Amino acid sequence: MLPEAIELIIVTPQRQLLREKVASVQLPGASGELGILPGHAPLITELGNGELSYKASGGGEPVILAVLSGFAEVLPDRVTVLAETAERPEEIDVERAKEALARAEARLKSTDPEVDWDRATVALQRAFVRIKVGELRRRVHSHSSQ
Repeated sequence: MLPEAIELIIVTPQRQLLREKVASVQLPGASGELGILPGHAPLITELGNGELSYKASGGGEPVILAVLSGFAEVLPDRVTVLAETAERPEEIDVERAKEALARAEARLKSTDPEVDWDRATVALQRAFVRIKVGELRRRVHSHSSQ
């Protein structure tokens, strides 16, 4: 018999961000999006930089988090995410992320041979994810206040 919900656990080196029973999870896998429902086959996957979303067991709108690097273990009744960084939209400083994006773009445009391209590319990806998820909060708040 399949479980009706999945326990979603999200942990970073600094804290446990979430432990909740959910109906479904969307993960940013290193090679594409993964959709997880109760009863999913066991697997371990590398995470990419992107949005992790989940739907609460009671329904409603998906909850979206920014997830940057790490791994996920999927079992039929539990998903454990070990992320380098995971943030809720309200925790993201969008202006700071925009400054990081500008710095990364400047490094990538530079002709300086000392520029670490891989590091600048990762910084660029991370800034994009943080801005996108952080701005979700602004859209939600602007719609609810109208």
